[in-house]
Amino acid sequence: MQLSATSTPGLTTQKSLLEQFHRVRKLTVDIVASLQPEDFVPQPVPDVSPPKWHLAHTTWFFETFILSGFGESYTVFHPQFAFFFNSYYEAAGPRILRTQRGNMTRPTTDEIFAYRAHVDEAISRLLKNDITSQLAELVTLGLHHEQQHQELLITDIKYILGHNPLFPAFRKKPALSKVKWAKTKLTSLDNPALQDWVKLEEGIYQIGFSGEGFCFDNELARHRVFLEPFAIRKHVVTNREYLAFMNAGGYTEVEHWLSEGWAFAKTLDQHAPLHWHKNEKGAWLNYTAAGLQPIDLDTPVTHISYFEADAFARWAGFRLPTEFEWEAAQTQLYWGQVWEWTSSAYAPYPGFKTADGALGEYNGKWMVNQQTLRGSSVATSPNHSRPSYRNFFHADKRWQFTGIRLCKLNSM
Repeated sequence: MQLSATSTPGLTTQKSLLEQFHRVRKLTVDIVASLQPEDFVPQPVPDVSPPKWHLAHTTWFFETFILSGFGESYTVFHPQFAFFFNSYYEAAGPRILRTQRGNMTRPTTDEIFAYRAHVDEAISRLLKNDITSQLAELVTLGLHHEQQHQELLITDIKYILGHNPLFPAFRKKPALSKVKWAKTKLTSLDNPALQDWVKLEEGIYQIGFSGEGFCFDNELARHRVFLEPFAIRKHVVTNREYLAFMNAGGYTEVEHWLSEGWAFAKTLDQHAPLHWHKNEKGAWLNYTAAGLQPIDLDTPVTHISYFEADAFARWAGFRLPTEFEWEAAQTQLYWGQVWEWTSSAYAPYPGFKTADGALGEYNGKWMVNQQTLRGSSVATSPNHSRPSYRNFFHADKRWQFTGIRLCKLNSM
C-alpha cells in the first residue's frame, strides 16, 4: 500500500489528484444508484457488509487517515461514526463487531451520503493547496482502498439480492462474457490441445511489483524464485467444464477433496457454485446482476471456493498453479474476468515491511490461513488491476468472482 520506490509522488499535480478523487468517489455512488432504500441495510452473512457501511467506511478512511492529520480546520462529521465505520484497525480505536453491521438502521443512508459530501468537500479543499509527497501517497492509498470496496460493494449487493426469493436485477446485463474460444469446439479435459497451454521452462523468475506507480505493500519486495518446468492453461475453466465435474459426481467422490474441503462440501445445500439454482424442470439457472438467467455454458465458472477449485483440478487430472507460476506466465494468459485461486498460501515476500501506525494493519496481519488469488474480475474497478496484485481469502469463501485455471508439470 505504497507508491513504488521509483515513483515521484511530489510531482502529482493538484488537478490530476483532485480529478482522480472525484472520479473514484463518484463511481462508488454510481454502483449503488439502482438500489432501493431497503437494500442498503441487510447483512445476510458476516462476510457481506451492508452497502451503506461500505459508503461510510471508505469515507471514514479519508477522514481518519488524511483529514485528521492534514486538515487543520477540519471538523469531524460525527464523533461516533468512527466506532460504527472502523473496520479492523485496532490502533484506530474501538468499533462494532463485524457481524453487527447489518443491525444499524441508524445512522440513516441519507446521513451517510451527507457524511460523504462533508468529507469530499474537505478533501477537495485540502487538495487545492500545496500537495506534499506524504499527502499524495495517502490520498492515492485511500483511492485504491475505495476501489477495493467498490468490488466488494458489487459482490455484496449480488449476495444480498441473490438471496432474495425475487432475485431482483440491479444491472441491465450479466457481468461475465464468453471466453475467447467459446465459438469453437471445446477440447476435452482428458485430451487438451497443445495450443490451449503455455509452456514455461525451468529457471529463475522475478516476482513482485516493479516500475512506477502505486502498489500495495504485499506486492513487495521484488524477488527471485526458481520454478520447475510447467504448463499452464491459457483459459480459465468454463461453466460447461464445471458442469461435467458436477454431473460426474465430483462433489460425492472423496478422492478429489482435501480433508477440510470434504467437510466443506458436505455442508453445502446444493452441489453447485454459489448463485446456481435449479428450476422446476431441473435445469440450472444462475443469478446474475441482470437477475436469474439460464446458465451460459461458455462463460467462466465463478463463485467457487478454493476447496472446489482444487477438487475440480484433481478430478480433471491437473492442479492449480502457484502464484509464482501464474505471475511468470501472465503475459501469455487471458485473464481479468474472475479472480483465480492459486495453490499458494498468502504469506509475506522476502523483504516485506509493515508500515508504521494503524496503516500497518492493512495487509500484513492477514498473512495466515488464507489462499492467494491472482488476476482481477469483472467487478474490479478500472485501473485497479496489475500482474503483481495479490488478493487473498479463506479457502471456503466464494461470494467473490472467483474461478479456476489449470496447471501441470511440463511433460508435453
